[in-house]
Amino acid sequence: MIRVEMLSTGDEVLHGQIVDTNAAWLADILFQHGLPMTSRTTVGDALESLVSTLQARSQQADVLIVNGGLGPTSDDLSALAAAQACGVELELQQAWLTQMEAWFASRGRVMAASNRKQAEIPANAELIDNPVGTACGFALQLNRCWMFFTPGVPSEFKVMVEQQIIPRLKARFSPPEPPICLRLTTFGRGESDLAAELEPLSLPEGVVMGYRSSMPIIEIKLTGPASQRVAMELVWQQVRLQLAECTLYEGTAGLPALLARELQQRDYQLTLSEQYTAGLLNWQLAAAGVPLRGAQILPPQQETLTQQVARTRELATQQQATLALSVGDLQQEEIAVALHAPAGSWGQRVKFSTGRHNLETRQKVVAMMAMNMLRRWLHGSEVTTGHGWIDVIETVRQ
Repeated sequence: MIRVEMLSTGDEVLHGQIVDTNAAWLADILFQHGLPMTSRTTVGDALESLVSTLQARSQQADVLIVNGGLGPTSDDLSALAAAQACGVELELQQAWLTQMEAWFASRGRVMAASNRKQAEIPANAELIDNPVGTACGFALQLNRCWMFFTPGVPSEFKVMVEQQIIPRLKARFSPPEPPICLRLTTFGRGESDLAAELEPLSLPEGVVMGYRSSMPIIEIKLTGPASQRVAMELVWQQVRLQLAECTLYEGTAGLPALLARELQQRDYQLTLSEQYTAGLLNWQLAAAGVPLRGAQILPPQQETLTQQVARTRELATQQQATLALSVGDLQQEEIAVALHAPAGSWGQRVKFSTGRHNLETRQKVVAMMAMNMLRRWLHGSEVTTGHGWIDVIETVRQ
């Protein structure tokens, strides 16, 4: 098996000041191409640490993708660290320097002297084109390891990986057919509860059942070699059946995208009213392309569940929308969600503990509850059930 590793650089990554989205993206894209990442390391902006890490990984990894540290400032040390690890000097790439100067000139700017270092790479390195930025990448061989050095800017990094690095890896290693990963996402049941139900299933050789918890959802993954596709599909049918009541969607598109597709297919339009979620529901649905007639954010207000259901129905009429969803305010750890649809109106008030999670997480839970009510109605399921660990204390149907 090819050992592919990633080295993320930078104090801001090491100390958690920014989220390393490049690492998650790279792991996913490599997996899709049959080159799953085996491990990842993070090092700050310290030359000695960078050099020693490069030397150490060169003895273990077949491929190392280094991300970050190719900028023009004094804390961008990846090229220098690579040169020192290999025992060579940095060399100026005149053609790249000319290209950089032209890039700045085309924007009516003069290139700062500090940018010159972005055209310097180790003498034993191959320059790798960066079509969307000023920092060139480069590749070199150190001991057993083929190393690729890339800028940290996500837009530049992704283009270089897709256009330059993955084609080179496939040409050299001829990776096997990518593994299969079947996914579904659940809402309303805990991870241990799901695992207790699924663990008795007999899995084919080389196939693994995984769980990814990201409040308020839990993703179930069945991962295995392409040669086990038929056997995995048989197991997946059992998973679907056992988790049907709490499943939100399959694949990776997300619930808002599923709702957008189904509403568009039926030529339905939705209107929203939010209090506790403060626009989060509108943002999630609008970003996915859900056909919205309107959305309102109201200040906190006292109302009974019956009143909220009636207000939701009136909102649909006022906005000339097929459907309406409303989220009420949090009152004594209780919150109400209501749905109006052509077949009627529904509301449910749930007991919602506020002590365990922060406000953002609680808002995400409530937004998911509202979207799940709509999903259940679209799929012909009982609208006011299906929250599992969230206690429904009152329901209304009009």
